[in-house]
Amino acid sequence: MTNHAPSVSPPRLTPIHVGDVAEIVREANSSRQRCEIVGGGSKRSLGSPVEADFQLDLSALVGLEMYEPEELVVTVRAGTPVSHLRQVLGEKSQQLVFEPPQYAALFGSPTAEDTIGGIVACNLSGPRRISSGSVRDAVLGIEGVNGRGEVFKGGGRTVKNVTGYDIPRLLTGSFGVLAVITSITLKIHPAPEYEATLLLTGLSDGLAIQVLGGALKLPLDVSAAVHLSRRRSDSITAMRLEGFSGSVAARERELRRYLQELGAITAIAGDESAAFWRRQRDLTDFASDAEACVWRVLLPATKAAQVVAAIEGEVLYDWGASRIFIKTSVEGARRQANLLRSLAGQAGGSACLLRAPTALRLEVGTFQPRPMAYQDLAERVRTSFDPNGVLNPGKLAGAGRGAA
Repeated sequence: MTNHAPSVSPPRLTPIHVGDVAEIVREANSSRQRCEIVGGGSKRSLGSPVEADFQLDLSALVGLEMYEPEELVVTVRAGTPVSHLRQVLGEKSQQLVFEPPQYAALFGSPTAEDTIGGIVACNLSGPRRISSGSVRDAVLGIEGVNGRGEVFKGGGRTVKNVTGYDIPRLLTGSFGVLAVITSITLKIHPAPEYEATLLLTGLSDGLAIQVLGGALKLPLDVSAAVHLSRRRSDSITAMRLEGFSGSVAARERELRRYLQELGAITAIAGDESAAFWRRQRDLTDFASDAEACVWRVLLPATKAAQVVAAIEGEVLYDWGASRIFIKTSVEGARRQANLLRSLAGQAGGSACLLRAPTALRLEVGTFQPRPMAYQDLAERVRTSFDPNGVLNPGKLAGAGRGAA
């Protein structure tokens, strides 16, 4: 089960600018063909399998259209690798504050490129989301092509109110079923000068969640908070502080006071801290087990330990325990799917089968089932953008929009 992506790919068309995309989609309407939207190919197996006649390959839509470091804004073509954008921003000591993950290895394609279009389309944020917001909060404007083959733009270069559809927010997390995203305008932030992480070992899940919740309520600007639950003896609870070195040092002293009665505290900083958080961001430990399935559960942190206690698997609590990743076997994922989704739904959350073989995703579904009224509304929105179902047909089967 090392390859989670579909084994057979349809013919591929590679446009080089937005006009090409529009022409291809218009032709697909005329010929009653359906297309699968592909960027770097790293997340093809996230969501339900797409049944398409050809692939619309956006890998040639690369590069920065506009970058104004002093205005903290960048416009980037959808096929641009996230790694390239990080490098360009890093040269100006700036960053994507939502800390996008790199899931290529997790999905069994370690040589594939995570693209900025894929990150936005799938609404994927990293550990810093708890302090700085999500992808959706960072997207200022979007250019795209709808299912009729019409080019449109939504939003702009500043944050402001809108009337009607908020196009950037609507398309973020739409998984390509509404439109082909061709370029994105993002607000960016200065990169922190310094970072430090405090770690505790041996905490139970319940206690760790209380500790993380308490730390996030303190005026210390904790930028990431996770608990890695294996066996209690080797569990790890971690909190990150970022900013100017003097500020980080002062906040670290206060955080140590808060944690001092819980056991020995280990501190890591600089490159060592950054490497630790990359592993959590990219689910590196889960990716190394090619045979495992991975659930992603979103729910109130206060209900996290209760839900997880009923499920078998290795667990990573992220976002202070409001996002949970559970690694389990194929049989475990199949056996526990209904129970996990029931418990998540009762807690006011949802469970997504983030990584699994195609057959299992078809059997149990990828996303949390949505109420019929929600699905009806989602379908009306989808048909207003793509009346003939040309774009990524079946990607969100049974889930409705916003499944991420």
